[in-house]
Amino acid sequence: MMVVTTTMILVVVGVLLLLWRARRRRGGVYLVEYGCFLGEPRHRVPFAMALEHGRLMTNLLDEESTNFMVRLHQKSGIGEETSVPDSFRYLPPERGIEASREETELVIFSAVDKAFAAATGLVPAADIGTLIVACSFTTPTPALADVVVRRYGLRADVRSVNLSGMGCSGALIAIGLAENLLRVAPPGSRVLIVATEILSSMLYTGRKREMLVPNVLFRMGAAAIIMSNSPEKARFRRGPIVRTLTAARDGDYRCAFQEEDAEGITGINLSKELPVVAANALKGHLVAFGLAVLPTSELLRVAISFINHKIINKFFTTTKDSNNNYYRPGFHRLFQHFCIHPGGRRVLDEVQRGLGLTDDDMEASHMTLHRFGNMASSSLLYELAYIEAKGRMRKGDRVCMISFSPGIDCSSVVWECIKPTDHHLHHGPWAACIDRYPVQLPKIVKRTA
Repeated sequence: MMVVTTTMILVVVGVLLLLWRARRRRGGVYLVEYGCFLGEPRHRVPFAMALEHGRLMTNLLDEESTNFMVRLHQKSGIGEETSVPDSFRYLPPERGIEASREETELVIFSAVDKAFAAATGLVPAADIGTLIVACSFTTPTPALADVVVRRYGLRADVRSVNLSGMGCSGALIAIGLAENLLRVAPPGSRVLIVATEILSSMLYTGRKREMLVPNVLFRMGAAAIIMSNSPEKARFRRGPIVRTLTAARDGDYRCAFQEEDAEGITGINLSKELPVVAANALKGHLVAFGLAVLPTSELLRVAISFINHKIINKFFTTTKDSNNNYYRPGFHRLFQHFCIHPGGRRVLDEVQRGLGLTDDDMEASHMTLHRFGNMASSSLLYELAYIEAKGRMRKGDRVCMISFSPGIDCSSVVWECIKPTDHHLHHGPWAACIDRYPVQLPKIVKRTA
């Protein structure tokens, strides 16, 4: 009898331990530290310099194309201190593999160095078990992940993944992948994520307007993120993560399309309808995101509003509600901070309307676009650094990150701050200029026919 009782106790204890361990793995994914590339003064591209450079390239750009990019830049919300690679300064610009390698090593090594410097006590060669690199348009051999492994002497059994073609959602997609890997990894495991876009391979030298837009918006940048399944030394706890893809719709699939123009020059064709298409994709994404993050009370209000507009108004009223004023969930009450991908000023305005956010909620996004430009998926970490450099992050604050990619791919992730720091005030990308921000952005003047 005693043996049976002891065996049962051991079985129960064993099951409880297994459940506790499974729960611990299921709920524990953390951001330990991050770092962002900061260009030197020689990398700056003021508007006057870009204009002169464009007009000197008479063999590549005609006057009409140059004037189009000038008008676009004036409405873009991009400032005078953004960075471009050295390869852009040549006449004609250098687009070869060596130029891409030089830019790769410059931005990635800088971002990773800063992340490791902030994560005191971490030894890259011993402590990094997985490496994920997200870069859409540059895929050299050896792979970018191999470049990082070689530079930092990561161990031979490190698991490496190269994500290409993910666009401006690359960082959040990599975070979702890292979470899945960390949930089945031993406690204390760490993942290094690198997010960047290499401009040297992206420059469009043709004359098609829709393909000239990326030349104006995109700038040089990179971010490195260290994640773990242990709360030790962690600064943020990861909350819900949601991803939706609308590529099954023709308009969404074609709104940002890499192709060749009539002269055979490769570039990215950004449709004029991109902001509207992105806003429509966001509406569907917010349904899934809302189910993951909104409290029951807010979900009930949304359901009642939907029933009221779709059923009650349809059958029991004689007038139509042309404004279609559905109840808007209080996302601004649920999160203290927002990091929205700075894909362009029009895109940010559409997201602000869709989420019902205030100008203060959008400050980090607009100021990042102004100071650094659109740096693809790494931009969200510059926005997080802005919030921290302003000293606005508090323990328990929740951060909502939202990004968009061609497809359209919408991704969202929630972070909860568990340990604020002043590191990014003194050493982050905003350290030398945070006192000058926010700045007043010029108003957009609409052209009349």
